[in-house]
Amino acid sequence: MTEYGRGRGPEPWHPEDPLYGDQGWNGQEAQQVQMPYGGAQQQQYPQEPQYQEPQYAQQPYPQYQEQQYQEPQQAYAPPQFQQQPAYDGQAWDTQAQAQAEYAGVAQAVDPFAGADPYAQQPVGGYPGETPDLYGTAEAYPPPTPPGRRHLIPEQDPETDEPAEDTPEGGTDGPSGGGRRSGRSKGKQKRRSGAACLIVAIVIVGGVGGGGYYGYTYLKDRFSTAADYAGEGTDETVDVEIPKNATLGEMGRILKKAGVVASVDAFTAAAQADPKGASIQAGVYPLKKKMSAKACVAVMTDPSKLHVLTIPEGSRNADVYKAIDAKLGKAAGTTAEIAKREAKNLGLPAWAANNPKIKDPLEGFLYPTRYDLAKDSTPESLLKQMVKNANEKYAAMGLEAKAKELGLENPLQVVTVASMVQAEGTSHDDYRKMSEVIYNRLKKTNDVTNQKLEFDSTINYLKGTSNINVSREETRKLDDAYNTYFYKGLTPGPISNPGNDALAATLDPDKGGWMFFVSVDGKTTTFTRTFAEHEKLVAEFNERQKQKNGG
Repeated sequence: MTEYGRGRGPEPWHPEDPLYGDQGWNGQEAQQVQMPYGGAQQQQYPQEPQYQEPQYAQQPYPQYQEQQYQEPQQAYAPPQFQQQPAYDGQAWDTQAQAQAEYAGVAQAVDPFAGADPYAQQPVGGYPGETPDLYGTAEAYPPPTPPGRRHLIPEQDPETDEPAEDTPEGGTDGPSGGGRRSGRSKGKQKRRSGAACLIVAIVIVGGVGGGGYYGYTYLKDRFSTAADYAGEGTDETVDVEIPKNATLGEMGRILKKAGVVASVDAFTAAAQADPKGASIQAGVYPLKKKMSAKACVAVMTDPSKLHVLTIPEGSRNADVYKAIDAKLGKAAGTTAEIAKREAKNLGLPAWAANNPKIKDPLEGFLYPTRYDLAKDSTPESLLKQMVKNANEKYAAMGLEAKAKELGLENPLQVVTVASMVQAEGTSHDDYRKMSEVIYNRLKKTNDVTNQKLEFDSTINYLKGTSNINVSREETRKLDDAYNTYFYKGLTPGPISNPGNDALAATLDPDKGGWMFFVSVDGKTTTFTRTFAEHEKLVAEFNERQKQKNGG
């Protein structure tokens, strides 16, 4: 071993070792050793500093050139030889000498040891100078360095050309070992062309799509939204706005119907209007090509909304008129349909069980809001109202409650509720009013002899709404709905009761109330005795005289 030692790899690890690296492959002249004259063995002398000849040799392959380390001049030491790695089964020995054992005896030194036999030699002009074996035009090219060698690729049977990526110069190893499959250049070119076409299409599509969306964004961001001017044309369209629709959804529906020019214009107009957030669901009769502002003004006006709202306590006669007006039907159209189709509108079996009932649908046109669609008809609306009433009455359990309250059937429960609705003005009034009705219906009632004596029943059969009914008229009017003339309840309801009146009917006050009177027409006063009632009646009559100038 030398004083420098060796590393774990196949190369000396110390840069000052004469065998450091593969110095013969850096494209520069290797260190030359002067040959002795006559072939005599060279004596061992301390090596004197030598003149380093400048390198003028031509470098034919600069791509493989590496920086050569210059060995410092020092006393000669026995070199250490290293077995070079084998490539494809052949040893690549750049030293051209096998390693010999060193047993302490001076060994003959090969003057060419360490020199690269293939490195370009300087052209000499005196005997003994090493000739340049690769510097002439007729010489063979220098061998390919070990790190750049590859096996010979297999030939393509169609083109008889080597596979791609085969370096010029081939390989020293046999072609049979370590086979690599290759593709012909023709196929590669065809595939490369298709790939380029696909990439080009993708790039053009991406640029075009990005440009379109960029243009759309900039247009929406900075341009003014399209809008019409004025109140629109003479053409009217019914536009239905669904429940829980946002302003954007409304704008899209209106634009599709031809009412507004753009969604953005409608949204901006609705946001600018203080009432824009209160636009309700329903059907709106709108003009085509309206300005967004004009459209919002119509949709924020409740009277323009295509809906039908039935107030609590409404009579059927008033409901029929409202349906005709909303649907643009001739007066009396809905009333005629109700009379003709009463049995086909979904009434429950217990509804029309009294032949003296004036209108079988009375009490079954449930009061609430109804959104009108484009295809709404009087018959479809009546069916929907009856359906709502049936669902409400079933949910409240009217059939079971009727027996608990001492009534004959659920229809009488609805009838009581309709009277409570007509006579009362508040929820507290409703509960006391229902108590009055139940107490007067009792067989033990010897004050009114089971007569209700409600003015609301007279007004119903007459189709009026007077709060002052003369005594003479109540005694002469012979009608089943005249509670001054007949005992008990009317044959059927006298209005369409709401939820509060129904709840009060099922849960009366139970305060023992028998009489009531509204002195000022606004507040209802309840009493338990007839004497208290008479006193309040006298006060009421006095007020009426003063009001009429008597």
